[in-house]
Amino acid sequence: MDVRGHTTVAVTGGSGFVGSHLVRRLLERGYRVHATVRGAAGPAKLRPLWDLQEAFPGRLTLFRADLLADGSFDEAFRGCATVFHVASPFLMPERIEDGQRDVVDPALLGTRNVLGSVARTPEVTTLVFTSTVGTIFGDYADVREMAGQVLTERYFNTTSTVADNPYHYAKTVAERAVLDAAADQDRWRLISINPGLVLGPSLTPASESGSLFLLDELFKGYFCYGAPDFSFTTADVRDVADAHIAAAENPAAEGRYIVANETMTSFHAMARIIRTRHRWDPRLPRTALPHWPVRVLGPFFGLTQEYIRRHLGIRFRVDNGRGVRELGLVYRPVEETLLDHHESWRARRRRV
Repeated sequence: MDVRGHTTVAVTGGSGFVGSHLVRRLLERGYRVHATVRGAAGPAKLRPLWDLQEAFPGRLTLFRADLLADGSFDEAFRGCATVFHVASPFLMPERIEDGQRDVVDPALLGTRNVLGSVARTPEVTTLVFTSTVGTIFGDYADVREMAGQVLTERYFNTTSTVADNPYHYAKTVAERAVLDAAADQDRWRLISINPGLVLGPSLTPASESGSLFLLDELFKGYFCYGAPDFSFTTADVRDVADAHIAAAENPAAEGRYIVANETMTSFHAMARIIRTRHRWDPRLPRTALPHWPVRVLGPFFGLTQEYIRRHLGIRFRVDNGRGVRELGLVYRPVEETLLDHHESWRARRRRV
């Protein structure tokens, strides 16, 4: 008997890039969903969720919640067997004035407040935590110190700091806080989903996801003269959402699961893929830059020599086998992800 229609789950950050996809997939699979949204969320952010409420009558309930307010999630979690903690503070690097105050403290306090609500909700038996591969490594050069120079779940980021990559540092301390809380009790189990750079179509036109905006410079033509040799671990937002659900539905799932394609994708490869649909777009680079001009000119574009040294030209293999074997994950082709991501980006710009 399929009991999903009688099961209620909670999703924090339901109006976000990943959260909105997760809410939709859960509804499609028959769940009842409690989704939390920020008090400051306006109509543009909430419209996709309102549309889902109309498409799935009586199955989606929205709750206002503040990551920084103790007890803010108590009402939303009530009656839920599973909590998907997706919400996380994010600021673009140029908007970070104080890494501790602006990034680390909100991420850690928000996670502790969610854990407090979970502790006060006896119905919760599963917590699925949205993390990132950035809790496994700080810089690409770190992976060179891993066995076989392959990224796996066994490692933790030990190089990021408040001053150097505060977002990765914040996610790392938040994930450790969740691990510590899980170890101190035996009522609920923890699964951590660690995606790479999350790309794909956005359901909300007002998304502030860093991943949705990260490729702006490529698409806007900043690299039309040539693509710098930077590569990324990538994951389709729809695959990330499915990974969360598969983890919750598999009673044997536990621990960390990398969700990312096995091979990295470079700026140059991304441009080549987009040109298969937009062949004559002059903004997309047709060549890859050699390393030396990036080293010379990078600092003028905000890249330190240390960052360049620890990322430029570095590629590694991603071991995503645990999720494939235990969660049954099947990855979309990166071409589909990037083309859908680009179309979403174009649609967003037309609405501005």
